[in-house]
Amino acid sequence: MGRKRSGRPGARKIVDQRIYLKRPRRGAVLREEVWQGEDGEVVRYSLAYANAVICGVDNGRVLGYDNSHDHHHRHFMGKREPFEFHGYEALAARFYDEVRELWRKEDEAGHKSN
Repeated sequence: MGRKRSGRPGARKIVDQRIYLKRPRRGAVLREEVWQGEDGEVVRYSLAYANAVICGVDNGRVLGYDNSHDHHHRHFMGKREPFEFHGYEALAARFYDEVRELWRKEDEAGHKSN
């Protein structure tokens, strides 16, 4: 129990978290999944902010980072681009900073339309 295959020998899932958001982002989800190798190194990860109200493509993924397909890449509003990976902790901090900035902009846009 606690071990899931990631396609890499000895990798185990150490984080599997979904946060379902309420108002004003009802229906939005923050997701974080992390797999670690036997040596403690992060070998696979997926971070995502999904909100189908904002993004109608890519399963509603507004912003995301993952290393599927054997390369590090960033998703934003249906587009994918590579980025330079400097470790998981730095990436997670970047992701959550970007999410907070997106929420700030969403909140401003919501106030302007009222």
